[in-house]
Amino acid sequence: MRKISWLYLFLLFIISAASSAQQSTIYTHDLKDYNKAFSLFNDKQYASAQIIFNKVKETAATEELKSDCAYYIANCAIRTNQSNADELMEQFVADYPTSTKQNQAYIEVAHYYFDQGNYPQALQWFDKVDESQLSSSDRDKFNFQKGYSFFNAKKKKEATVYLNKVVNSAEYGSQAKYYLGFMAYEGDDYKQATKYFDEVSGEEKYKEKLSYYQADMNFKLGNFEKAIDLGGKAMAKSNPAEKSELNKIIGESYFNLKQYDKAIPYLVAYKGKKGRWNNTDFYQLGYAYYKQKDYQNAISQFNKIIGGKDFVAQNAYYHLGESYLNTDKKQQALNAFKNASEMNFDAAIQEDASLNYAKLSYEIGNSYQSVPSVLQAFLKKYPENASRSEIEKLLIDSYISSKNYKEALVLLERNKSPENKLAYQKVLFYRGLELYTDGNYEEASKMFVKSVSEQKDAVFAARATFWKGESEYVQNDFKEALISFKQFMGMAQAKDAPEFKNINYNIAYAYFKLKEYDQAGNYFQSQIATSKEDKVRLNDSYLRLADCRFVTSKYGAAMEAYTKVIESKSVDADYAYFQKAISYGFISKNDKKIEELNAFLQLYPKSDYRDDAMFELGNTYVAENKNDLAIKTYDRLNTEFKKGSFTSRSILRQGLIYYNSDKDEQALVKFKKVAAEFPRSPEALEAVATARLIYVDGGRVDEYANWVRTLDFVAVTDAELDNDTYEAAEKQFQQNNSKQAIAGFSGYVAKFPRGIHALNANYYLAQLYYSEGSESKSIPNYEFVIAQPRSEFTDQSLSRLAQIFLKNKNYDKAIPVLSRLENEADLSQNRTFAQSNLMKSYYDIKDYSNSVIYAEKVLMNPKTDDNVKSDAQIIIARAAIQTGDEAKARTAYAKLLTIAKGELAAEALYYDAYFKNKDAKFEASNTAVQKLAKNYSSYKYFGAKGLVLMAKNFYGLKDSYQATYILENVIQNFTDFPDVVSEAQTELDTIKAEESKTNSSVTK
Repeated sequence: MRKISWLYLFLLFIISAASSAQQSTIYTHDLKDYNKAFSLFNDKQYASAQIIFNKVKETAATEELKSDCAYYIANCAIRTNQSNADELMEQFVADYPTSTKQNQAYIEVAHYYFDQGNYPQALQWFDKVDESQLSSSDRDKFNFQKGYSFFNAKKKKEATVYLNKVVNSAEYGSQAKYYLGFMAYEGDDYKQATKYFDEVSGEEKYKEKLSYYQADMNFKLGNFEKAIDLGGKAMAKSNPAEKSELNKIIGESYFNLKQYDKAIPYLVAYKGKKGRWNNTDFYQLGYAYYKQKDYQNAISQFNKIIGGKDFVAQNAYYHLGESYLNTDKKQQALNAFKNASEMNFDAAIQEDASLNYAKLSYEIGNSYQSVPSVLQAFLKKYPENASRSEIEKLLIDSYISSKNYKEALVLLERNKSPENKLAYQKVLFYRGLELYTDGNYEEASKMFVKSVSEQKDAVFAARATFWKGESEYVQNDFKEALISFKQFMGMAQAKDAPEFKNINYNIAYAYFKLKEYDQAGNYFQSQIATSKEDKVRLNDSYLRLADCRFVTSKYGAAMEAYTKVIESKSVDADYAYFQKAISYGFISKNDKKIEELNAFLQLYPKSDYRDDAMFELGNTYVAENKNDLAIKTYDRLNTEFKKGSFTSRSILRQGLIYYNSDKDEQALVKFKKVAAEFPRSPEALEAVATARLIYVDGGRVDEYANWVRTLDFVAVTDAELDNDTYEAAEKQFQQNNSKQAIAGFSGYVAKFPRGIHALNANYYLAQLYYSEGSESKSIPNYEFVIAQPRSEFTDQSLSRLAQIFLKNKNYDKAIPVLSRLENEADLSQNRTFAQSNLMKSYYDIKDYSNSVIYAEKVLMNPKTDDNVKSDAQIIIARAAIQTGDEAKARTAYAKLLTIAKGELAAEALYYDAYFKNKDAKFEASNTAVQKLAKNYSSYKYFGAKGLVLMAKNFYGLKDSYQATYILENVIQNFTDFPDVVSEAQTELDTIKAEESKTNSSVTK
């Protein structure tokens, strides 16, 4: 048993020895390859080394050898930037947690990444290191590199901890101090920064950078002269970005030393942060130019400051205003001072800016707010200002000069102090004129009455009395107008008023309208004697003098006056010639009358009085028993004027000529023609009555009865009742008993809708309804009148219907009525009325082509007054704008500008500025906008649009500040006009987007 045991042990030993010998051989072979790989690793042949390490690891007999191979495999992967290097190293740590190379692996990888400049990666590996296991030689390198990696990551607190650990290191101390100094510099700890920088200043490699930092530190510490010196020295060795900053340091140092001439070139050379300046940069350069009295360059810098809301901006805007004043750019100065006055960072600057803003508002006008309110606000805010008395004087005068009478009245009525009484009287007067110009005569009259009652200035009291009369006149209150004109004439100061030269003319017309023709003629004669220079009124006075003498049967005097009108070749020469011709008949000179009427027809082929002349000529031939000539003349009239107002009468006259010449059958043809073509007219009734005599005299009563039954306006059996009913109503009408007349005519129309007097009854009933304000009730009666053949009532009925339909904006009905009036009117003023309202109606329904056609017709009429001409020009202009025909609009607005008043003048002036802007005439456009602000400030809409235009002009002139400031004010102050605000916002957004490219203070 024991022998077997020893044998077994021996055999086991032999087997073990053999196995051990085999392992030693393999292990020896692995070490040889391992050493070869290690050697390649040390020679930085990482790829080759990695291959061998991988082979060794596969056959390695010990965990230690495998661990070492894994370490170097991961290390080689890191050093050859393999994508899975991190994973290999993490795997190494996980697989061999007890390896002595674990900490060293972290350190070497961190150092490797650090050497490659990959500081974020280095920092990740530095954070894995167990610092307690570091040797003293490794510790300094570790602390510096980890500190620098933190520095690079801008983690200054962590960087400071590690760099401070090596400040005394022989190898890393200088570098640590430099970076510690730099961090102190960036943190504005200039004392600590200076300490560190001084300690490394002797080392050549730091000198270049230190000069730059030291220059900046001295500047920030207020050591400007030293900053200039150090900055100059650093300039040559600095890169472009640093040179830009050094220029800023040196320039601003000179600026702070008030050496502005030396500051300018350095401030100009500054390139800004990322190529963009901020508002402070622009301010400093602008102020330096300002102090050198180089105002133009100062403006070019100040006006780049956009959207500033701080002390710097307030200073800049104030000095911008000063610069503008020194270059006589007052509108720009006003905007700049307004801006500075709205900031409260410096109270002294705010007060002085407010004073300048107030004075300039008075001088050139103000589109933002009324001038009186600006001056009042200044006095209220700065009651102790040294210029108070001067501003108070300007305030009184501003109520007049601003021409914003509406707002001025509001202010004056709140403050009715004795010293404001005179201004109040004047403003009342001018506001009355403004309302009169706009056609609001009732309100205008109230203003004039108030102005008269103030009695502070006798001349203005007299003028207000005159215009009170004018307001009453245009409202057809001729009696009151005459009283007012006579009162004016009797006032002691009236002769000093500009209206006095035409007072005879106004009184004359008041008498004329009251049909007191003798008195009217006398005053027209006085106007002629005293005012020869006013040709328009002179010719009209001769014409009306002639009419007055004609009406009062003073034909010799009338003919003398008519001759004066004819000789003047005025637009009324045709009328005067006609009137003079018929005057010969009244002095028993029918031959001369016939001669002159024939001459008239030759001289004035297009006269409105041509049909009158033919009718009168025919009548005169009848009076002279020249019946054949009379018949021919009436035929000529009927041919030329088939629907004229004389047609029915001329046919009737022909019938009467035949009747009186015993040509009964020819007479009956004419009478029947009148009855058929002009039923219910007075001529038709006379024709039927005369025809009856012919039939009765010829014993043809049955024939007459049969004919009359075909006429719906003659009922023989009801004729007496018809006449009685009508005459009863007509009697009440003649006695001005309106209610009874309405009842009477209504009853007649109801009983005899197609009666003998239906035409007259409907017309008078319509007139009565219209007069009492029941316009809608009058429509059916006027429509009845215009549906009948032409009569003496047709024109007036067409005119009234048109007025009613226009008032209610019922253009579908108004336009046909106006068209008829245009084509059928006897009087030129009715035709002008029709054309002007067709023009407006077509414009309102957006039929621009027809509106322009009628506007041009109105302008071609030489008798059109300036108010109607203004309407026509504005229609042409607006229609052209709507249809995009700017060339036509330009011409029309230019013409309008010469004749328009009030709001139309404001609109014309705006477009004058608009087209100048389109032509890039920015300065001229601004001049027009300034005129708009000064003279038409009460028309806020066009004032606001003018400001937007002004902003565009300033941007065109490269003045960004003015442009943006104006637009911002429009957006804030004119919310009542959303279209203007929208345009201003769009323009402002565009400008800010562009300016943000060069000014970092501008936000889009």
